[in-house]
Amino acid sequence: MNDHAGIDVTNVTAWLDAHIEGARGPYMFNLIAGGHSNLTFRVQDDANNDFVLRRPPMGHVLASAHDMGREHRIISGLQNSSVPVAPALGFCDDPEINGAPFYVMSYVDGNVVRDLDDVETVLSVEVRNNTSRSLVDTMAKIHSVDLDATGLADLGRREGYIARQLKRWYTQWNQGKTRELGAVDRVHAALAARIPEQGPSTIVHGDYRLDNCMVDNDGNVVAVLDWEICTLGDPLADLGLLQVYWTGPDDEASAWDGAATTADGFWNRSDLVARYAEVSGRDVAQLDFYVAFAYWKLACILEGVYGRYLAGALGAQNPADLAPFKLQVDAAAAKAEQYVEQFT
Repeated sequence: MNDHAGIDVTNVTAWLDAHIEGARGPYMFNLIAGGHSNLTFRVQDDANNDFVLRRPPMGHVLASAHDMGREHRIISGLQNSSVPVAPALGFCDDPEINGAPFYVMSYVDGNVVRDLDDVETVLSVEVRNNTSRSLVDTMAKIHSVDLDATGLADLGRREGYIARQLKRWYTQWNQGKTRELGAVDRVHAALAARIPEQGPSTIVHGDYRLDNCMVDNDGNVVAVLDWEICTLGDPLADLGLLQVYWTGPDDEASAWDGAATTADGFWNRSDLVARYAEVSGRDVAQLDFYVAFAYWKLACILEGVYGRYLAGALGAQNPADLAPFKLQVDAAAAKAEQYVEQFT
């Protein structure tokens, strides 16, 4: 299969030949992941060398939302740390080449585990224990990166991370909401009134979860993916978000509908928290705040997706078919309020 949507084959072939050491065309381009996020292609050259190319989604409007140069800078800097990332090989900032900037990195051999079928195919029950541990330990490595040594000290503002996030996503909510949902307003007010004091800023991945990592057959994280919303800020926001994305075998269900980590052998949420506290040395006593914030943020994001779908982003849709999005927004907002009630 050769998937050319999003690739100007002639121009990109010439660019790869000229800028990526060891690459030799012709090339096969196969879409690995896409949609409304950045498009990721596996690229195979004439000598069976593999690379990965990342570009913005087709028809994107806001360059700042899909900043290829920034993403390339992040993984380039992290190559000088203990965080596993795919080595960055080159960046093209000329939109004339492929319609938008793009970058190229090495291909990492590993598994992206998205659902229960993937778990049962790739990870044995015994290996899932190590996957849980490695995921937490890798997150702690992200939060311990030396910002000066990696050249990422000016990646973003360090102070007031939660306050800025609350402002950003509440603005998005009010601009894109399809109906009134009082829980979102109440949780926003409660969170804004009780923001914990932020400790030293670290890199915050912003979307850290199992399926945004690649793991080997032993369950070790071999590459962290999708750095497009990474910034500097409060590391406990990543831990809170992981609690939303993760439902262990004995955990209460999350408002997020992913079920991969419910399989036997994975840790429960409390085990993840205990391990993070142990390896990072951070105080997690106020984690409920960050979990509430993560659920609230998820509600805001999913409402935006729901609204765009209702408006025809995927073509004409029957509103009844989009009901699961609406219900997930409702569930995330309700979960956020449930957590808020625990610390107010």
